[in-house]
Amino acid sequence: MKISYNWLKQFIKTDWTSEQTSELLTDLGLEVEVVEKYQSVKGGLEGVVVGHVLTCEKHPDADRLNITTVNIGLENPIQIVCGAANVAAGQKVPVATIGTVLYDKDGGEFTIKKGKIRGQESHGMICAEDELGLGTSHDGIMVLDEKLVPGTAASEVFQIANDEVFEIGLTPNRADAMSHLGTARDLRAGMLQRGVNVELITPSVSNFRVDMRTLKIDVNVEEPLLAPRYCGVTISGISVQESPAWLQDRLKAIGLTPKNNIVDVTNYVLHELGQPLHAFDAAKINGKVIVKTLPEGTKFVTLDDVERTLHKEDLMICDEKGPLCIAGVFGGKKSGVSDGTTTIFLESAYFDAVSVRKTAKRHQLNTDASFRFERGIDPTITEYALKRAALLILEVAGGKITSDVVEVYPKKIEDFSVLLNFSHVSKIIGQEIPKDTIKKILVSLDIKVNSVSDSGLGLTIPAYRVDVQREIDVIEEILRVYGYNNINFSKKFNATVSNSPRTEDYKVQNVIASQLNSQGFHEMMANSLTTASYAKLSTALKEEHNVTMLNPLSSDLSTMRQSLLFSGLEAISYNINRRNSDLKLFEFGKSYHKYLNGYEEHKHLTLLISGNRNKESWTTPQKTTDFFLLKGYVKGILARLGIDKISNAPVQSDIFSEGTAICYNNDTLVEMGVIKKSILKHFGIKQDVYFADFNWDLVLKIITGKIKYSEIPKYPEVRRDLALLIDKSTTYESIFNLAKQTEKSLLKDVNLFDVYEGSKLPEGKKSYALSFTIQDNTKTLTDAQIDKIMSKLQHTFETELGATLR
Repeated sequence: MKISYNWLKQFIKTDWTSEQTSELLTDLGLEVEVVEKYQSVKGGLEGVVVGHVLTCEKHPDADRLNITTVNIGLENPIQIVCGAANVAAGQKVPVATIGTVLYDKDGGEFTIKKGKIRGQESHGMICAEDELGLGTSHDGIMVLDEKLVPGTAASEVFQIANDEVFEIGLTPNRADAMSHLGTARDLRAGMLQRGVNVELITPSVSNFRVDMRTLKIDVNVEEPLLAPRYCGVTISGISVQESPAWLQDRLKAIGLTPKNNIVDVTNYVLHELGQPLHAFDAAKINGKVIVKTLPEGTKFVTLDDVERTLHKEDLMICDEKGPLCIAGVFGGKKSGVSDGTTTIFLESAYFDAVSVRKTAKRHQLNTDASFRFERGIDPTITEYALKRAALLILEVAGGKITSDVVEVYPKKIEDFSVLLNFSHVSKIIGQEIPKDTIKKILVSLDIKVNSVSDSGLGLTIPAYRVDVQREIDVIEEILRVYGYNNINFSKKFNATVSNSPRTEDYKVQNVIASQLNSQGFHEMMANSLTTASYAKLSTALKEEHNVTMLNPLSSDLSTMRQSLLFSGLEAISYNINRRNSDLKLFEFGKSYHKYLNGYEEHKHLTLLISGNRNKESWTTPQKTTDFFLLKGYVKGILARLGIDKISNAPVQSDIFSEGTAICYNNDTLVEMGVIKKSILKHFGIKQDVYFADFNWDLVLKIITGKIKYSEIPKYPEVRRDLALLIDKSTTYESIFNLAKQTEKSLLKDVNLFDVYEGSKLPEGKKSYALSFTIQDNTKTLTDAQIDKIMSKLQHTFETELGATLR
């Protein structure tokens, strides 16, 4: 938000420097990010003076050049070579002296230097209006009033406006400060607290009167909840033209481009008082003004020539034939003020903040008016701002007020009541502030003190302070005006030591992160918001389980992620596209799910590896990453955490073309494997990607639970291997389940340690190398027992799966 210091000083008479004022505004919470100089003409015409042309003769070596001698107020006149056809002796002209910096129309600067033109010295430049930034004409030099004294600064002649502009980083809660009046209110409170007695001077509207009652336009508000207050008045006989210089300078100083005197006045009052206004061409209004919503799908063309499709909840300003304006957001093309407008209907209203915010968001419109309505404006100045604007329009555009002010205000918007406890003030601030000081601060903020007791105050908060509705809000107001820097701090240093267990989540994460970093991994942190369509890439994810945003920033960030995989693949794709294809990434993060009984969050650790194992080197041959490398990293993490009572199981998720799961007490602890080509293709990835997903909630539960132990078996375990030739359609899961069903008591583990598919095998076949761990906790197994178990397993595989031994 930009605030003009000259404009601000119309509300508060002060001789403070801009540095002093910006420092106080920042202390009050209106942080001044930068103070910029503004001049109505760039450079302020510094170095440009009035010159008197004494002589003018043709250049001997150039037909289009003239040699002039010019008196610029110095002891001796100077010689200037000028190419303007209209230069003549006796003229008073603007002269840019040597060293003057001038600016072209694009803002580029050039410096006037002493030089020679066709052999003749030139000690300055006689200027045209476009060269000085005073206009666009370049037909010839400017000829000034002959009464001017040579040497007079051009800035005095053309009354260059100089100003300083505060760029304030306004926080969303400070809707009351979104104007020069609001900023001045805060500034007054701060100055009073610092012992500087100032008054807040507001523009008078006492001269407002109805000249004739010849054009009354009735108003019908059909949606009083969306438009609690609506005012309007007609002004006839106006002349739409350029605004006077003072009004243009005010708007230009805060970064606005002047349009015409009517629109400029509405913008002026908007930034002066914080009340948005809109002017309709009264000749284009059919019948009365109706404030209502329209049917879904109604078409409407706005001022920017864009046809928009209206929502059924969009509040519109209409006449008896159709819509004229999107209330509080943007005007309509057909009802706006044009050069031929002679009569206007001037609107000032208070619209519901939520309604305006939703409408602006739906139509992707962000205007100065919607910016203020969305945050909450002052409902008490609706009529005052209308009268202020009407008087300014009469001043700059002529005309007469031709109707009474029409006002629809069925239910007055009341101020807020708050009880303030003095003990709470001291407790929250950490320092006791004198009660008289508290009352003085509150009064300076227009907060009325209705009752006073030893324990506290009964207060009435003005309706425009939408951010001050609780006791804690009042305490914040007291503190910021009193001054954060005025709060004393104890010199005593207190320290506490908290004893947290080694299994605290952040500690465990640091341990594992350090281990992975040492193995060449990089940690990534992806956005929890993602694309809803990712749920279609896996049958394990359901679109109905998506947690969707009510107010998404975009369609690509509309849903909370159900899996960390897809954000990881986005990172993989991004890196590969930038020629960084050897990747090891890990992420700690959450997935989000919506179920019939509510919402759930699950914590994960994910690993992603792709490309080559290590950097290219003459000492080490290149080798690509594979499943077993990933498995080694996973086993290393589990070993570091002391999780060893695990078993292998077939992977359930369909994101893997090949994979396995690691279980703990029948709960899936880790799923890992090779990502399907179809999923990789969606992200434009052509190389293999290996993915591991830890159930981090289960990890923490395992390592934080009570330690349970059993005696180490006294009798040895035995491992036997089988190499089975099976159909390609046979899965590891089916082999695992068959083995467990065949030998339930002594078979402890089944592990797939090699897969082979090649030309040496019969067509449609593949080879699985499996290990079987057998153990009896009560005795040592004999060879006969072991052979019997293996024979039984082999027979089962042959009969059920058609497997044969290789």
